[in-house]
Amino acid sequence: MNTYVIRRKSNWKSAEELEAAASRSARVGNEEMADQVRWIRSYVIEESDGRLGTVCIYQGTDEAAIREHARRAGMQADEVIPVETTVIVRDDPAQQAKAA
Repeated sequence: MNTYVIRRKSNWKSAEELEAAASRSARVGNEEMADQVRWIRSYVIEESDGRLGTVCIYQGTDEAAIREHARRAGMQADEVIPVETTVIVRDDPAQQAKAA
């Protein structure tokens, strides 16, 4: 599988909407497309319009599978960017916070 960054801009009005979308996304990925797509993590950001957006890290067989996953989950995928390589300088602070 290849790694992709997915940018979803201003997609949700509230954390509750985002949580519902995340649940649908996990279900689609785990039950319908487990051999094509894996959701790794997402970073939630507040957009300039006050809505929530995300920067997501996924693995997928190709860009088409990533976009199909988004379609089935009812989410937009404004940008799907293939990751060339990863440079790790420090552990992910979000992961450290969960472990604490």
